[in-house]
Amino acid sequence: MSVAAIESECKQRMAKAVDHLKQELKGVRTGRAHAGLVEHIRIEVPSYGSTMELKGLASISVPDPSTLLIKPFDPGTLKDIEKGLKSSDLGITPMSDGKTIRLPIPSLSGERRQQLAQTVRKLGEAQKIAVRNVRRDGNKAVEALEKAKTISEDESEAAQERIQKLLKQHEDEIDRVLAEKTKEIETV
Repeated sequence: MSVAAIESECKQRMAKAVDHLKQELKGVRTGRAHAGLVEHIRIEVPSYGSTMELKGLASISVPDPSTLLIKPFDPGTLKDIEKGLKSSDLGITPMSDGKTIRLPIPSLSGERRQQLAQTVRKLGEAQKIAVRNVRRDGNKAVEALEKAKTISEDESEAAQERIQKLLKQHEDEIDRVLAEKTKEIETV
């Protein structure tokens, strides 16, 4: 494996860690309703014989800032969706009118906002650790090339510096994403 290939792989894996964080943060509840809050909830649908994500079973819209409206593509799955939402860790009771499901999103208390901000920081720290592990793997691969006399010591140091710069860029991106989400949570 060449130095360029090692750096490219590091960059891809670090970008995946940042993307993963963004996906996880979509499911963290803020004071306003958004489809990302429920679209990845897995719903058991016995009539289909499988478990599916909510976004594959229904359209999710936001009629007002404090309500989600879920309209099943197949009316027969309404009860399954309702049961899946009740059993999820969302903590919101769905209201069904026979055709659609409304999810009223209550406003967050100050204490709950602090808990969510803490959760967001933990998610971010986990991805920072993942990015640092990618750096460690990249540095080990570069050092292996140096030991095998494929590259010089100077080339090895330069490659490790570039990998460190990649780490810094992705950690800054993680910090930016966390700051945005924390601000969103703390906005009343």
